[in-house]
Amino acid sequence: MVREDIRNIAIIAHVDHGKTTLVDELLKQSGVFRQGQEVAERVMDSNDLERERGITILSKNTAVTYKNTKINIIDTPGHADFGGEVERVLKMVNGVILVVDAFEGPMPQTKFVLKKALELDLPVIVCINKIDRPEARPNEVVDEVLELLIDLDASEEQLDCPFVYASAKSGFAVTDLNDTPQNMVPLFETILSYIPAPEGDPEGPLQVLISTIDYNEYVGRIGVGKVDRGCIRVNQEAVLVNHHDLAKKQRVKISKLYEFDGLNKVDVSSASIGSIVAISGIADLHIGDTICAPDHPDPIPFQKISEPTIAMNFIVNDSPLAGKEGKYVTSRHLRDRLFRELNTDVSLRVEDTDDTDTFKVSGRGELHLSILIETMRREGYEFAVSKAEVIYKFDERNRRLEPMELAYIDVPDEFAGTVIQKLSLRKGELQGMSRASDGSTRLEFEIPSRGLIGFRNDFMTDTKGAGVINTIFEGYGPYKGDLSYRSQGSLIAFEDGEAVAYGLFNAQDRGTLFIGPGEKVYSGMVIGQSGKSEDIELNVCKTKHLTNTRASGSDEALKLTPPRILSLEQAMEFIDTDELLEITPKSLRIRKKILDPTMRKRDMIRNRQK
Repeated sequence: MVREDIRNIAIIAHVDHGKTTLVDELLKQSGVFRQGQEVAERVMDSNDLERERGITILSKNTAVTYKNTKINIIDTPGHADFGGEVERVLKMVNGVILVVDAFEGPMPQTKFVLKKALELDLPVIVCINKIDRPEARPNEVVDEVLELLIDLDASEEQLDCPFVYASAKSGFAVTDLNDTPQNMVPLFETILSYIPAPEGDPEGPLQVLISTIDYNEYVGRIGVGKVDRGCIRVNQEAVLVNHHDLAKKQRVKISKLYEFDGLNKVDVSSASIGSIVAISGIADLHIGDTICAPDHPDPIPFQKISEPTIAMNFIVNDSPLAGKEGKYVTSRHLRDRLFRELNTDVSLRVEDTDDTDTFKVSGRGELHLSILIETMRREGYEFAVSKAEVIYKFDERNRRLEPMELAYIDVPDEFAGTVIQKLSLRKGELQGMSRASDGSTRLEFEIPSRGLIGFRNDFMTDTKGAGVINTIFEGYGPYKGDLSYRSQGSLIAFEDGEAVAYGLFNAQDRGTLFIGPGEKVYSGMVIGQSGKSEDIELNVCKTKHLTNTRASGSDEALKLTPPRILSLEQAMEFIDTDELLEITPKSLRIRKKILDPTMRKRDMIRNRQK
């Protein structure tokens, strides 16, 4: 049976090509919102961090109705770090809309998400977005997309995909550039005519593959998936099985069932094939599980999520200022929170270590881990993290392999030489050099993932903020040799206390300071970046000795250079392997792992002797 009243689609694209804005318009023009209702921009980015950064982190489900057909839409992230989100939701849909910027054309992440869709043999609608940009070049971008499809070995049917030209911001789409733009109807019509309706056996035994997990404090885990076979009902008995874990066979009961309508989940008593449903009341539900009829436990094959490539230690904060700003500070709090994150994030790994106060957390990239850190920080957690390090593998001949990335870099011509030099020092190999669409130089590098750790900071400085870097994971390759992350040392506080203007005035000649007067410091805390390659210890709590010839206001004449305040990502990139980043809801402090200067020197000598 074919369900002609349903279409299931995912919207995929590179970062900032307009996926979420396009979903906004589809929601508005399908009548989801009341007349005159005030609607936030990028309504699908419901998470605070998503709204602040202007990026999508979590895939979201919504649904609109057009001509009595329900269109289930999944808005997916564009960043490579959240690729796990894209991979899993594609199992729920029957086709994708690939959004491409009419000026930038296909970018690295466009290639990644399109490759995943083609591997699953999904039909593709290409939406050339932002055609109202003054520098838009839609015809050239169409050719570039077709070239990309050929490069990815698309089938004849996939190459014959429809192209729609749109401006999500202005709320229109056309199938021909000469048409008069009016509304989104041409895109709706293309979805109905080109994306196949779901089909299956409504009378067969139940089969629902869980592709996404949501979490709610009140109802616990909520599994989202598509009904592949049969019909699912409230209070129905079922069994939980998994394609990758054949031993799993758990009896469950469907206690609550929802479908999506606009931005809401609506209670339903039953749902048939092709419907995307949310199921609550099953405690031990995981992504990749299949909910089946008890007499037919047939798991649906599920693509294994790509493995993490980068890891860092999350450690209970033990600095002299520990526990003063955070609400959750113990190892139990930290452990519970990290393992709770696994409920919803499939790309994350959390492991206990030999030390009960330390947990190894692995993810898909620095952005992936920094989002988790920032989220925990806002929830009131206080902890420390180590330098991010890549995860190595070994081949059958016991040779060390490391994760490799392709980096695509657009820079103004005058900065290309500097970028090539810096990346070469980080074991990068230049694969190609071309002219980008905006006239800048496009460099393509193959580089170890660890060569990119801490690079973005330098890159933005070297290119005066004009460079753009996009990376995509390529796979594992032979170890490229040792490299140092940082050429400059740290300025380290010598004693506990409060930084004063006089001490900082004397310290600022030695490098760049990260703190200002009145800030609490402790021995072993990093207060700035040294101008030299070695670490320098300074006393910034030192006040001027009083003399009978000095007036009390003499210090007011001291001119201090404003400190360089590091963001979370900048601090994560800055720290070296012998340092930690102390994170509290109010502060970010960099410190040495070993605070005592004598013990630190002994450790340094031991490491050199090794």
